[in-house]
Amino acid sequence: QVQLVESGGGLVQAGGSLRLSCAASGRTFSRNAMGWSRQAPGKEREFVAAISWSGATTYYADSVKGRFTISRDNAKNTVYLQMNSLKPEDTAVYYCAADSRYSSNRNIEAYDYWGQGTQVTVSS
Repeated sequence: QVQLVESGGGLVQAGGSLRLSCAASGRTFSRNAMGWSRQAPGKEREFVAAISWSGATTYYADSVKGRFTISRDNAKNTVYLQMNSLKPEDTAVYYCAADSRYSSNRNIEAYDYWGQGTQVTVSS
């Protein structure tokens, strides 16, 4: 059974940092695109960041560019999201996802494996 398990969420003050991790099990995604989305209360899920299989190509939403960094460790089958300079509007449930079909794909809504999410709350 394939699982993606997020960790690292929590409560942080505005301007602070958090690092999210997403560990995959049940199969390797070392040759596949992976990424992060988020969903704030009352809003639709939105793309945050994605990374190609090698890490050479990354994609970011304009709202997080320059503040968030996506990375991966294929040996650990894990993808990370380093979030700096957090703002209250970053408050959301953050979801990790993986695409079993493509090595690089910005269209995260087309990914076919998803985690359960981790809550990130940024206080003002």
